Amino acid sequence: MADLSNLYRQIIMDHYKNPRNKGLTNDLSYVKCHIKNPSCGDAIDIESKVIDGKVVDVRQDGVGCSICCASASIMSETVIGLSVEDATNLIENYLKMVSNDETYDHTVDFGELGVFEGIKDFPARVRCASIASKAFLNTLKKEN
Repeated sequence: MADLSNLYRQIIMDHYKNPRNKGLTNDLSYVKCHIKNPSCGDAIDIESKVIDGKVVDVRQDGVGCSICCASASIMSETVIGLSVEDATNLIENYLKMVSNDETYDHTVDFGELGVFEGIKDFPARVRCASIASKAFLNTLKKEN
């Protein structure tokens, strides 16, 4: 179990130090959402671009703790290429998983987002792991 915990820590730190899809385009064909958590200082901007029902790009930029920033990086990589329906299902289940809502679909393949499953044991960090995903879902809602 310690080896798995160390692997998860390495994945999180890699995405924190080398974030993927970092930087906003400010392209008007992207839908943008900004969320700030005033209680801890995490702030994230997510831009997403959907073409023909498929997530073709997600950009992220923000400030915060390693969990906040790494989850934005991992989420952006995970949803690119998915249909809006599949991306929505994935992220809604991810949010249930990290918040310890056992009604999430346990058959969902979270990919690297699965490294945040243990966050449910640290309720104060759930917002850190979910802020980017909530912003992404908001961009999809604005798409429609």
